[in-house]
Amino acid sequence: MTDRSDSAGIESLLPKSFSSTWMLRGSDRGERLSAFLLRLLALEFLAVAGSAYAATIAYHFVILNQAPAAQKYIVASLGIATLELLVSSSLRHYAEIQIQPVHKFLWNGIGAVLLALSMFVSIIFLLKIGADYSRGTYLFQFVWVGAAVLSVRAVGFSKMHSAISSGHMEARRVAMIGHSQDVRQFVSRLRSAGIQTVSSFDYPGCKDESLLEHSDSGSAPSQQVEDIIGKCRELRLDDVFIVAKHQNLPTLSRLTTSLSVLPVGIHIILTDWLDLLAAARIAEFGNVTSIQVAHPPLTPFDCALKRAFDITVAGLGLLMLSPLLAIVSIAIKLDSPGPIVFRQTRYGYNNEAIQVFKFRTMRTMEPGHAFTQATRNDPRVTNIGRVLRRSNIDELPQLINVLRGDMSIVGPRPHATSHIRMFEALIPPLYRRHKVKPGITGWAQVNGSRGSTDTLEKMQRRVELDLYYIDNWSLLLDCKIVLLTLFSRKAYQNAY
Repeated sequence: MTDRSDSAGIESLLPKSFSSTWMLRGSDRGERLSAFLLRLLALEFLAVAGSAYAATIAYHFVILNQAPAAQKYIVASLGIATLELLVSSSLRHYAEIQIQPVHKFLWNGIGAVLLALSMFVSIIFLLKIGADYSRGTYLFQFVWVGAAVLSVRAVGFSKMHSAISSGHMEARRVAMIGHSQDVRQFVSRLRSAGIQTVSSFDYPGCKDESLLEHSDSGSAPSQQVEDIIGKCRELRLDDVFIVAKHQNLPTLSRLTTSLSVLPVGIHIILTDWLDLLAAARIAEFGNVTSIQVAHPPLTPFDCALKRAFDITVAGLGLLMLSPLLAIVSIAIKLDSPGPIVFRQTRYGYNNEAIQVFKFRTMRTMEPGHAFTQATRNDPRVTNIGRVLRRSNIDELPQLINVLRGDMSIVGPRPHATSHIRMFEALIPPLYRRHKVKPGITGWAQVNGSRGSTDTLEKMQRRVELDLYYIDNWSLLLDCKIVLLTLFSRKAYQNAY
């Protein structure tokens, strides 16, 4: 075993003012943090009570032009503050303040306010004491209390990290077990979050082929692991991180079992699987617990909501645009011989082939398996076709695809089958675009990534934008993309 906890190494990891306090006993080490959190919790209680009553006064004087019943609303404000305190404490918002990012801490605060106010309304309703409690006051209180909680938590979080950086407050202390080159990259990431690495050890067996050899009883760890456990006890850690590679997997279970005798949190970082586990979560599948490393981007409820949106927009669109569709049909027929609408084979949801409808804008019609993208001043494009392509009107027949269920209003644009095969080996995530239905318009299109994808860089950019849409889908995002499609200049770039 190589213990990298020598004083020179540790001093380089810690702020100068911190080095004198990091070896305090466990009971003393958390006193400053505990006192700080108690003060912050008390401040949040007072801020919630004060802002709730201030909101009451503001609403009654500004809106109702009268003074509120002081006694009733003071009691109500204290009740709201008490409920918010109970919610925050029960959900361990402050207990985990050192290991969660600031945005999560703030969002949890908004959730606590919403839950507390909901409980408050339920209580006064059940007790039949809220008949004359103003709804306007309730809304004002939600806004004011939410702002107060956000302010207190933002300032408190900043103060805590400043105190940790200056050494006036004890940081959460961890040790790392793993290969030195792997450990190094995580030390700085933890330090940026206010967590100090006070020691690191080579993974047991790095220099010893008898990796984690056990006795016949199967319970006693090797001397190498016993030394790590002894050193961790002396350091009085909060957490131990095991930074492992795929070759360490056969011994990982036994190592964690051996370390479980320590009163610390034990965490595993699989360096070879970081990308795979980035969105992973522990899932209960029936009576089986699993690590779910991928999941459908839309839940059944999301799919139903998106489908309702698609049917509504497509139905209204066809109804309102029917005069335009008739005029365009006549213009196409008069401009050049051939059908008004043509169908092209493209990949849709789950990589299934679909027939996509478009107004004919070229003198030639190419199926999806033999397709050449249009270029600027393409001689195949008809006169009326240029107007239709630049205005996106050529895509309007795809409203029928939406009603049929082949497509959505918003989603990754469907590419011809030959075009997909051209890039599938060069861009591995390409087929992730087919985890949702293709769309008439999409996030890539309103960000200017449309037209010919004649280079690998252009196709990669389009795929990146499409995957962003899939990973961040919401109904509001769909509405935003529809509006940008209608009114943003970027949505019409590179249209030819």
